[in-house]
Amino acid sequence: MPTYDYKCESCGHTFEHFQSMADDPLKTCPDCQKDSLKRLIGGGMGVIFKGSGFYVNDAKKSSATSQPLKDKNDSKESSAKPADSGKKSETKSAS
Repeated sequence: MPTYDYKCESCGHTFEHFQSMADDPLKTCPDCQKDSLKRLIGGGMGVIFKGSGFYVNDAKKSSATSQPLKDKNDSKESSAKPADSGKKSETKSAS
C-alpha cells in the first residue's frame, strides 16, 4: 500500500497518509476540519533492496557456475591432434 501526500488548501497543512490504492482520496483536513484537501502528485519511491544480496538471475550461484566458463572452441583446439592423417573426411549433404 502506498503513502500519499496531502495538502489542505485552506490552512496549508501538509501530511502523509498510508492507504490502499483502491481507497478514495481524503477530503477533510485533520487540522482545520474543512473539506479542502488535495492529494499531491509525488515522484514515487524507488526500489529498496534489503537482504544479504541479489544476483543477476535472482538465484544464488552454485560453486560450479561461479567459475568462468571456457569457450568450447578453445578446449578443442588445444587438445586436438593435427588433421594430417592422410584420410579424407566424409561429409553428407542434405538432400
